[in-house]
Amino acid sequence: MINIIVADDEPIERLVVKRLIEKYFSDQLNCIEAVNGREAKDFYFSNNCKIALLDIEMPGINGLEAAEAIRKQDKEAVIIFLTAFDEFDYARRALYVKALDYLLKPTDENELVIALEEAISLVTSNILLDVSDVDKRPLVENMSNEQIKLNAIIDTVKDYIENHYTEDIALQDVAKTLNYSDAYFCKVFKQCFDKGFVLYLTEFRINRAKELLADVAINIKEISSMVGYRDSNYFTKVFKRTEGMTPSEYRLSVLKNQ
Repeated sequence: MINIIVADDEPIERLVVKRLIEKYFSDQLNCIEAVNGREAKDFYFSNNCKIALLDIEMPGINGLEAAEAIRKQDKEAVIIFLTAFDEFDYARRALYVKALDYLLKPTDENELVIALEEAISLVTSNILLDVSDVDKRPLVENMSNEQIKLNAIIDTVKDYIENHYTEDIALQDVAKTLNYSDAYFCKVFKQCFDKGFVLYLTEFRINRAKELLADVAINIKEISSMVGYRDSNYFTKVFKRTEGMTPSEYRLSVLKNQ
């Protein structure tokens, strides 16, 4: 179980986030609540938290200051901001502390779920990198049999994603098809693909979106849904973060080169 600090001075906001965590991540995340930045920083370390979900405007130490203090002591902390303030200086400081995401209230439930899924994936990866040398030995001794096994896993994962990428899927769904624990499958996945599941799925979806964007008969909102993003605004955000341009800008560049 991963401990997550949820800091917001508004009780109703904390309740909404806590219920979402209980709904989607009851077997993965344990929610620790804080009412201000000072509590967020103190509770993060006293409860051995790995993820910090922080509001920005809070009394005393604000969320950005708490994040900076957390990052200073924990280089692997996964930080997400959830705030009502869409200000450039705040976003810039969020980048400075290497925040995973900067979400605006009221946030779309699916958007927050995706951010938390990615956070869990990152924490799990970090934990697996910190295991003892004994646990870092090859998964099996015989490399020829190992490669056969990995190739079978790769084919299974690719087939699953090919058939389900338009749906709301997570690492846990694929792990179940292989009868692996989430933690073990996370390790195997990185060995097979040299990247985490969330990143692989995102790149797969964006590549499919790029193919669809070449067809001007399909509007961008439709493409968003066709590649597994129910929120077209979030799709645009992910696409720009991945490709350095919006879907519209990408479509225009393709048309210019035809």
